Amino acid sequence: MLSNRAKNTKPELAVRKLLHARGHRYRVDYRPVMELRTRGDVVFTRKKFVIFVDGCFWHGCPQHATMPKSNSDYWIPKLAANIERDLRATTALKALGWGVLRFWEHEDPAEIVEEIESALTQADVESQY
Repeated sequence: MLSNRAKNTKPELAVRKLLHARGHRYRVDYRPVMELRTRGDVVFTRKKFVIFVDGCFWHGCPQHATMPKSNSDYWIPKLAANIERDLRATTALKALGWGVLRFWEHEDPAEIVEEIESALTQADVESQY
């Protein structure tokens, strides 16, 4: 587990590179709310948006998640707890007025960026009213 990165994974870097090239500025591996332990992969502090790029194994992707065969008594509850923690974090952030977008590592970075930009534009439009 030590070799698994908590930040700066290849999917995160690909998304961040495209966002930066399009002129977006953001915080990386940032805690948007100090009272919560969760850290967003990409955080737009002024627009109050948190982006997570979740790994398929660690976060239980419905398409690619696999259940470990060895030491399953340890891994199955651990992975289930990760999914539950993600749900609690998303719910808490939304309750505090933050927009939350979650993506899987296997998704196309260009499509992720398009969806992020669409959400940010929608947030701008809604804040004008």
